[in-house]
Amino acid sequence: MNSQDEEWKSIDHALNYLSRADKLPHRVEGERVLLDHIPKNPRRILDLGTGDGRLLALLRVERANFQGVAIDYSDPMLDAASKRFEKDQLVHVVKHDLSTPLPRSLGQFDVVVSSFAIHHLEDIRKYDLYTEVFSFLTAGGIFCNLEHVASPTVNLHSAFLTAIDDTSDSEDKSNKLLDLDTQLKWLREIGFEEVDCYWKWLELALLIGIKPAR
Repeated sequence: MNSQDEEWKSIDHALNYLSRADKLPHRVEGERVLLDHIPKNPRRILDLGTGDGRLLALLRVERANFQGVAIDYSDPMLDAASKRFEKDQLVHVVKHDLSTPLPRSLGQFDVVVSSFAIHHLEDIRKYDLYTEVFSFLTAGGIFCNLEHVASPTVNLHSAFLTAIDDTSDSEDKSNKLLDLDTQLKWLREIGFEEVDCYWKWLELALLIGIKPAR
C-alpha cells in the first residue's frame, strides 16, 4: 500500500471525502439509475468499497429482506458503516483491501455494486476484480459500478474539476482513473452480457453488466 492509499486510514481524510461526496453534482441521478436496475427481491448484495454504507442503505429502502455484505479497508469508513447498520442484523460489515483478491468465503451474490471506489485500484487489479465479481455472481446476477472514469482529454478533465469545485492541486491523488471504453470492453471479455454505460455525467459513469443466466 502506498502513501496515497494510507490517506484513507486518516479520519480527517475520510471525513473530508464524505463531506465532498455528499455534495457531488449529479451523484443522486447516477444512484437513481443504479437503483432502478437492481431487482426488488435479491437474496444477497455485495457492496465493494462501501464507505459509510450510503449505497447499501439506499438499496435497503425498497428491498427490506436481502443479506448485505459491505466491504471497505478504511477504518474510519468502516466505523461509519458499522454505526449506520448497527441495528440492521442482515448487513455484515467486513474489512478487506480491494487491492487483494476477494475472499472466497464471502459466498455468492445476486447483486454486486460499487460506488466511486474501484478507480483507486491499479488498472491490472481493476480487471482482476471485475473477473472476481463475475465469479461471485449467481447466474443472471447483475454488477453495477457507479464509477469515476478518465476524461478523454486534458481539457475535459479540467472542465470536470471546475464543475465539482476542485483543482488539479487538490484533487484526490489516490485516483487511478481509466477510460470508460476500456472498462466496458473488459466486462464483455470477462463474459458479462448487456454491458453498457447506463448513465454518465462528465467523469461520473454507471457501468452495468449481467452474468448470463445459462
